[in-house]
Amino acid sequence: MSFYQRLQLETTDAREYLLTSPILVNCQRGEISLNQYTAFLTQAYHHVKHTLPLLMACGSRLPERYEWLREAVAEYIEEETGHQEWILNDLAACDVHKESVRQGQPAIETELMVAYAYDLINRINPIGFFGMVQVLEGTSVNLATPLAQIIQDQLGLPDTAFSYLRSHGSLDQDHIKFFEGLMDRIEDPDEQALIIHSARVFYRLYADIFRSLPAA
Repeated sequence: MSFYQRLQLETTDAREYLLTSPILVNCQRGEISLNQYTAFLTQAYHHVKHTLPLLMACGSRLPERYEWLREAVAEYIEEETGHQEWILNDLAACDVHKESVRQGQPAIETELMVAYAYDLINRINPIGFFGMVQVLEGTSVNLATPLAQIIQDQLGLPDTAFSYLRSHGSLDQDHIKFFEGLMDRIEDPDEQALIIHSARVFYRLYADIFRSLPAA
């Protein structure tokens, strides 16, 4: 079994906790309100705006033996640049004043997930950050595109309100294949264990963001 396959297998329960978040289950049944969608986008903005700083911090702290992984981080940086602005534009298409979101405060659940990511990189080992990549990109592939269509059908919003969800659903298909190749080059057992552990934590923290969103 490759390390990527083991990562998938050993995070099954944690992933299920995320995927059974009530708002996700209800959304798949077509039960979603505009307030819930804009609340989701708001919290997405407050963690996505940290994507580049986190990637930069991770790349800067990787040891020289991981130069190949630093180069991969540079590719991620190029592809992830500006995505927080896509989210703000989606919010504007939902008649939300995007500058109020930009200047606002994240929910505590969002703040804790971001804080854990920085702590992993700065205090423990930057390799642990790839647990977050596993969670966010894997979730996008499985949920983003189908849920975007359900939300649009239910709320009658324009295509301009879904640039974040629709772009990530397609972008992250390629990212997952790329990520799988990277993970299968990680050979240190302790670092493999850290990535599995951090992925389990990130599934829990990300689920808590969904579970904190307003009820319908």
